[in-house]
Amino acid sequence: MTSQTRARAAIILAAGQGTRMKSPLPKVLHPVAHRAMLDHAIDAAEGLGCERIVVVVGNHSPEVRAHVVKRLGEAAIAVQDPPLGTGHAVRAAEQAMAGFDGEVVVTYGDVPLLKAADIEPVFNADGVTVIGFEARDPGAYGRLIVEGDTLTAITEAKEASPDVLAITACNSGVMAAPAALLFSLLADVKNENAKGEYYLTDVVALARQGGHPTRAVFAAEDAVMGVNSQAELAQAEALFQSVQRDNFLAAGVTMAAPDTVHFAWDTQIGGGTLVEPFVVFGPGAVIEGGARIRSFSHIEGARVAAGAEVGPYARLRLGADLATGVKVGNFVEVKNVRMAEGAKANHLAYLGDGSVGAGANVGAGTIFCNYDGFNKAQTQVGAGAFVGSNSSLVAPVVIGDGALIASGSVITQDVPADAMAFGRARQTVKPEASAAFRVEAKAKKAAKFK
Repeated sequence: MTSQTRARAAIILAAGQGTRMKSPLPKVLHPVAHRAMLDHAIDAAEGLGCERIVVVVGNHSPEVRAHVVKRLGEAAIAVQDPPLGTGHAVRAAEQAMAGFDGEVVVTYGDVPLLKAADIEPVFNADGVTVIGFEARDPGAYGRLIVEGDTLTAITEAKEASPDVLAITACNSGVMAAPAALLFSLLADVKNENAKGEYYLTDVVALARQGGHPTRAVFAAEDAVMGVNSQAELAQAEALFQSVQRDNFLAAGVTMAAPDTVHFAWDTQIGGGTLVEPFVVFGPGAVIEGGARIRSFSHIEGARVAAGAEVGPYARLRLGADLATGVKVGNFVEVKNVRMAEGAKANHLAYLGDGSVGAGANVGAGTIFCNYDGFNKAQTQVGAGAFVGSNSSLVAPVVIGDGALIASGSVITQDVPADAMAFGRARQTVKPEASAAFRVEAKAKKAAKFK
């Protein structure tokens, strides 16, 4: 939590229809780094220490409302209906903000790269503060007219003179003010414009007319990037990934081809880890320093300890927990299994729901048969046990320490420690039967075509 002198709150605008996304999924629920854009905005508000967070939603997107209620509760909801501009949207949150005596920041559910540190400078002011950015291509952005850090005006591009259009300081739309002042100013905003909408930016001129301080602080252009289309969503993803790659490289993670490695919003990787090309980290991946993640592996909701090796072509799912020295090799899938120190599953196996003891070896083609169509059960493989290739362990079942499972076995009962178990039919050999079969088959085929 950041240090602060006054209480803080956030109003997150998320009522836009997002028609340019051309998707049945509401715009603010589209993910960046495996996390909804709206959740990134909420994360930033929580990182600022906001004691109250209100999300303005529209009646057209019940999925957004459900998402907010699940995370923040019903009290965090304000509804804008019908949508009549950004100023109108903020006013829709006034009732939800009743009784709050502190500063309010207005942010957006479709600005996923804006962090708490970017927003922090807007606080601890008596008037209105706007976050601006220096635009590479100012285009249609509103221009900020500033003198020092004093904001004298926001001018829309379509109303700007050539001199103003030459200004590269632009408006991000993020604004903060004391709650009482903000809602007082919004009450005076008019909709005398071509769209008949109430604009939040009009608050700046009203504040200056009332003698209240107005100022601008600046963030990086990439940080305040809004997402309105699938192309912009992809751009935001690329920017996020670029920053994460730089952060991990700086922290001592070795990546020969960092542009091919994909991270989630919460990926943790310790220094000294080697990540080979074409690896995907989904949410909840924790990799301790000194691990080796080989190419084309996918890791999500899993922990990999120092000295462990994953892949190539391995998949770790939720609850996979690999201790030091564990080897999970090519085309092995592990889900909700704790593999103790030095355990190995080198290739072509499915380990789901259970545990593998220290030093145990799980052979190729082994399956933990964990699901009977209704319930999931546990398979426990003891320390030092050896499971032969192409074996099926039908849960619930316990393979004792040091036990040996013969290749091709189907094991349905517990195996004691140091025992050997066979679960397959006895082999039968019939001399000359193959030759006789071929003679008979050829004769039948010849007769068929006469």
